[in-house]
Amino acid sequence: MGLDEVRADWTRLGSAEPLWAVCVDPAKRGGGWDDDEFLASGAAEIDAALGRLAELGLRPGRRRALDFGCGAGRLSNALAAHFARVVGVDIAPTMLDEARRLDRSGGRVDFRLNDRPDLAAFADDSFDLVYTDLVLQHLPPKLAEGYLREFVRVLRPGGAMVIGVPDRERATFKGLVFRFAPWPLIRLAQRRLLGYPAPMRMHPLPRARLAAVLAAGGARIADSQEYWGGDHWLHLRHYAWLPDGEGR
Repeated sequence: MGLDEVRADWTRLGSAEPLWAVCVDPAKRGGGWDDDEFLASGAAEIDAALGRLAELGLRPGRRRALDFGCGAGRLSNALAAHFARVVGVDIAPTMLDEARRLDRSGGRVDFRLNDRPDLAAFADDSFDLVYTDLVLQHLPPKLAEGYLREFVRVLRPGGAMVIGVPDRERATFKGLVFRFAPWPLIRLAQRRLLGYPAPMRMHPLPRARLAAVLAAGGARIADSQEYWGGDHWLHLRHYAWLPDGEGR
């Protein structure tokens, strides 16, 4: 699996059900998400995450934030309430079309297509905050780790990262299916039985591995909290930072 397959699947999802594909809720299938409700869920998430960063003593600058895998812009809009500028990047043009439709930021969010295996469009030390939630698990692990290295590169010293990703499958029937069933079978079940417009491939990223990749670039994890994941996955939200020259 490479970026071409990821782009194709998420382009189809963005064409068919962009809001549901971002926030998978069985009750919201078939256009069930209200635009305002969808954006409000993003605002609640960002407010809580920035509050947790502050509790940890991490107070990044408020000039520029990166929303990696921005999808329909749910979190980009929320970040724009706290940062002077926000860049939302996504691999699917259809998702970016929906993000621009929902843009309530007054032009402070720049939505960009990024279908490269890196963030070469951005210089070193470009962002005060890098935020990504429920995105990296859809990428092959080596590719996800490459993006983690890029997050550290584009982050300013003293900046922070918030990374939400499944740590491992839960020891439940559904979790074990994802762990042991071959991907072609899962793909078929998602398309034929569950009716997904396109399959959503999943890969966990254990905390120890994520911490090691970040540490190689000088970043550190301050805290990891369990959050949404249902009975399939144990999801963790990691709060990390890149110390400045004085170790802060």
